[in-house]
Amino acid sequence: MRRTATAWTLAGMLAFTAVAAAQEEKPAIPPPNSMTLSAIIATVESRAGFQYVYSIEWNEDGYYDVIYYTDDKAKVEMLLDPVTGKAK
Repeated sequence: MRRTATAWTLAGMLAFTAVAAAQEEKPAIPPPNSMTLSAIIATVESRAGFQYVYSIEWNEDGYYDVIYYTDDKAKVEMLLDPVTGKAK
């Protein structure tokens, strides 16, 4: 019985450690060497047919998720690298 309790305790600790490690790997904020948000927006605004930015969000994979519309009313969604400003 004591071995079973010890095994369950160890398994629980390992699972908690794995979850904590996985959470630390995802960037919660842009890296220190990233472009400013205004520069990211400027790259979007310079695209052909650009009309307006609908939304910009930081996603858990480490990219800016940008949605914008073109002058012909097409919706464009793209992921932008925060360091280079280039589409993924």
